[in-house]
Amino acid sequence: MENTYYGYEKKIGVLITNLGTPDSTSTRDLRKYLDEFLSDYRVVDWPRLLWLIILKGIILNVRPKKSAEAYKEIWTENGSPLMVYSKNITKKLKRRIETNNKNIEIKLAMRYGNPSIKKAMNEFKEKNISKIIVFPLYPQSGSPTTASTFDGVANYLKKQIWMPNIRFISGYHDNKLYIKSIADSIENNFKKNGKPEKLIFSYHGMPQRYLKSGDPYFCFCHKTTRLVVEKLNLKSSDYLMAFQSRFGPEKWLQPYLDEKIVEYAKDGIKNIHIISPGFSVDCLETLEEINMQYRELFIENGGENFKYIKCLNEQDSHIDMIQKIIMDNIAKW
Repeated sequence: MENTYYGYEKKIGVLITNLGTPDSTSTRDLRKYLDEFLSDYRVVDWPRLLWLIILKGIILNVRPKKSAEAYKEIWTENGSPLMVYSKNITKKLKRRIETNNKNIEIKLAMRYGNPSIKKAMNEFKEKNISKIIVFPLYPQSGSPTTASTFDGVANYLKKQIWMPNIRFISGYHDNKLYIKSIADSIENNFKKNGKPEKLIFSYHGMPQRYLKSGDPYFCFCHKTTRLVVEKLNLKSSDYLMAFQSRFGPEKWLQPYLDEKIVEYAKDGIKNIHIISPGFSVDCLETLEEINMQYRELFIENGGENFKYIKCLNEQDSHIDMIQKIIMDNIAKW
């Protein structure tokens, strides 16, 4: 029966995942999305009862309206940038891989919102796919992102009799093609816009205690930055690595991006460029937080030239990297 059970042994599924996005900019859809996102213990690990009281009683009654306004600033006619870019990445991968490999099927899923991990896994199950590669688009693996995606897949499988073989891609922070793509993106920006007084590598923050508890995310961010800097032959005075998007009263990974931007502007630095290597595609945190809020913060405090360098998004070098990681893992089966 080997390799003959309805093609069961031959078929391989590839699940490309990202964080997720609300279905629209309506307050209702924002509330639904934020409820799922912020209820995840990996995202906010405060004592459950206390956090759920705060979440349900305060945050979900206040934040959805504010977040809806922010999403409206970046929303496109085809939806949120995160969804648009993620779909385009998946389409390009399907054209490259599925065309020549009839037994490989690629699907997109979001950890929160639609299309869901459950939906994609159900479709793999219905097609008797026994081998699945899960590829979260998070370069620097961390508990609130990559580990949470693993939870999403595991929670689905806990309820199934069907149990496929799983290969899980837990980050690619030092992948040579990834590093080259980031370095090339920066270099192309310098050629077009000139070299700034300071290049800032901005990564999404997390509470400092995660690092103390063993989460390697902080170290992965540093390694990515170091490898890119080495490739570009930058001096230590040319760049800074910082963290964004903190909330709550506790100490987060430092330095804080907003504070450094104000400091630079007040110290007379007029020209900064920012890149976000921790984001595979542009989203609310890059397009609205960095390119709008932080741009305004820099200018208000005396800065003059603020340039945001886009994420890798759907550019060919990004697709090349993802494709190679996928095919290298398939070759091991």
